[in-house]
Formats: sequence, C-alpha cells, structure tokens
Amino acid sequence: MSEFVFKMPDLGEGTVEAEIVAWHTKPGDLVQEDHVIVEVMTDKAAVEVPAPVGGRVVSISGEPGDKVAVGSPFIVFELAASAAG
Repeated sequence: MSEFVFKMPDLGEGTVEAEIVAWHTKPGDLVQEDHVIVEVMTDKAAVEVPAPVGGRVVSISGEPGDKVAVGSPFIVFELAASAAG
C-alpha cells in the first residue's frame, strides 16, 4: 500500500485559498477517481472537487468554514498496490 497526498488545487482565476463548504467523504471511506469529495467556495464560485485517485481516505484537513491555501495538503488516500504503480 502507498499513500497519495492530494493538495488543495489551484481553482483558477488567481485564487490563493478556498473555504470548505462541505466534505462528501470521511476517513475510512472508499472513493473512486472522479467521485466528488468536497465542496469549496472561492471568492468567485462554489466548486465541487473530485478525487484525483481512487482509494481509502486516510485523513482530511479542515472542517466546514475553514480556509485552505492552494498547495496545502488537503486529503490523504491509501492506494491499493495495483493503483500505486
């Protein structure tokens, strides 16, 4: 097993951070690639962020209302051995 750390993506338009509106997953959940994992709000729009990989959620960073900087660790996935290669 290996871990994949997904960092807060750059959502465009020069945003430097986004506010967490709602998590759609929690630690222990199995998610598939492109499954919506969180909804965030930038100063311009609400955005649903999909999972970049499939796997088990190990940890999430932040709660609704928290602001997360672009590039900060956001969610950690545990990948199956076949997905890690």
